[in-house]
Amino acid sequence: MHMIFKRVLKWLVRAICKFLPEEQAHQLERWRRGREEFWKYNRCEYIFASYGKSGRTWVRVMISRYYQLVYKLPDNILMGFDNYTRLNKDIPKMFFTHDNYIKDYTGDADTKRPFYDKPVVLLARDPRDVAVSQFFQWKFRIKPSKVAINNYPPRGSDISLFDFVMGDNGGGMGAMVDYLNLWAKEADKVSRFHLLRYEDLRANTHEELRRLLDFMQVNASEEQVAAAVEYSSYENMKKMESRQQFRLSGGRMMPRDKDNPDSYKVRRAKVGGYRDYFTDEEVAAIDQRLAETLDPVFGYR
Repeated sequence: MHMIFKRVLKWLVRAICKFLPEEQAHQLERWRRGREEFWKYNRCEYIFASYGKSGRTWVRVMISRYYQLVYKLPDNILMGFDNYTRLNKDIPKMFFTHDNYIKDYTGDADTKRPFYDKPVVLLARDPRDVAVSQFFQWKFRIKPSKVAINNYPPRGSDISLFDFVMGDNGGGMGAMVDYLNLWAKEADKVSRFHLLRYEDLRANTHEELRRLLDFMQVNASEEQVAAAVEYSSYENMKKMESRQQFRLSGGRMMPRDKDNPDSYKVRRAKVGGYRDYFTDEEVAAIDQRLAETLDPVFGYR
């Protein structure tokens, strides 16, 4: 019943948007998406929140692999909100969100009030690396429908990587800093909160996955953790994306252009890789902006 209502509402909103001024149409579309996310929020047992390009798919693959092994589930379906729960009722519903629409439905733009009463895993990544990844996402992967409603530059804009990273847009470093700073301010109000940094996960994947599963009250064996880590390695994820292993889960793990490595979901996975794209002067300017604006709790300054 929910799926029918969801589709009808989507059709209705898009029909109405054709007659609204652009800004109002964007607001209505964000409200619709926020309503759908809030529906999932109310029914989930765990929330994974992250800004886009912060390693969410990697974590999703690891967790998916654990449940595949334990409950003998198909290995070509990634965990979504409740698809694994429908296969086995003992698997909890998990809400993976970029947390960018709920506020448009609830009105809580300056707090994380909707998240206070749920266990939350915040996936954080260095905003400098995120902004570079966002640039390639915007250039080669993002759906046209998401460009305007998320404040990206229009597709085809003649904008340099440096200007994109430093600019006032939905994929720039400033937006990521604002996102993390609000979570830093609100984290102690969340009933159960776990910070998972991408860099720590890269440096010690087994230990960080173990800590995550412990937070989720999952009694995983060392062998199961090791198997999930091996399965989700950078090399294996590149192979799985190339052969469209998870095509049944939509376009989340599929390249837009198999001949363009920058169009892949799994692109470089390099910590500090942003430095490879800029001059020394540009790196210094980016680093200074981060040092002046980001809460030190994340350890990126």
